[in-house]
Amino acid sequence: MTTVIADIQIKEDARRDIEREQDVRFVAIAEATPDLIAEAGILLCGAAPACLSEMRSLQLIQLFSVGYSQLLSRGLAERGVRVCNARGVNDTTIAEWNLAMMINLTRDLRRMIRHQEQALWDREDARFQSALRGRVLGIWGYGGIGRETARLTKTLGMTVHVMTHSGIRPRHDLYAVPGTGDLEGILPDHVFTTGQEMAFLRDLDFLVLAMPLTPANTGLVGELELRAMKRAAFLLNPARGALVQEAALLHALEERWIAGAALDTHHHSPMPPEHPLWRMPHVIMTPHISGSDKSPHFLDRVWDIIGHNIASFLAGQPLWNELTPAELGGKV
Repeated sequence: MTTVIADIQIKEDARRDIEREQDVRFVAIAEATPDLIAEAGILLCGAAPACLSEMRSLQLIQLFSVGYSQLLSRGLAERGVRVCNARGVNDTTIAEWNLAMMINLTRDLRRMIRHQEQALWDREDARFQSALRGRVLGIWGYGGIGRETARLTKTLGMTVHVMTHSGIRPRHDLYAVPGTGDLEGILPDHVFTTGQEMAFLRDLDFLVLAMPLTPANTGLVGELELRAMKRAAFLLNPARGALVQEAALLHALEERWIAGAALDTHHHSPMPPEHPLWRMPHVIMTPHISGSDKSPHFLDRVWDIIGHNIASFLAGQPLWNELTPAELGGKV
């Protein structure tokens, strides 16, 4: 019997189903003895637990999160430990946030709300009647969030450009909500690869960052990239704050190198009240809620992945969302 140590919220009906169908037993980490920790073959967690180095029999980690920076440089690949993340569970909610922010920025809803609060009747500003149809969306990174964002925006008549390392391939062995995304990778109108970043940026009306944070892409967007964008373009960052150099972003917004931004992830958590982003009228800030464990379907989707991956692991079948040794080493 394989011991599964759980350092996440347990969905009891899913746990019972898995234990009934597979030769496993779940043990909450708070109740695990040193012997159980040493013999555990599978770990379910968000952050890396303090006892990770004591799990001498560990073979598989299933993360409760999409991000995996908490496991970088832990030597897991060298130990032969396989790792899967929760990629896909928040694709729909984050893609909807992207769409909502594009509509809000395009029509300057923040200013319309300020007018409402002031009882100001203004029908003359053409921007209040702007549209997304015909605009160019750039998606940097084309995983599940990027693919679902592409699907939604293509139905609105937008042109989709994508920036990736080496092109787009069909997406197999990755979790996706049925009926969503772009499984075969056929939706983008134009695909750019490494070395074509400036060509990718120059024609965009919106840039959406849709990639995990790794040592290789920290500070990926700086002054050079922001100046390459059109002055009428908007930046959306639902991924990780550190993908963008903070000083460069502040300069870009203060000096209007770009038209504005929607930011769900930040360099500080929580954002301090004195931070200048709070007071910028062309910026929308949300407190890292575009997709989270409070989303209505989050827990069901995570346990779909857990159930599939435990069964597949024990049967020697491919896993959903398995990270490569290069990803675990922070090299991509």
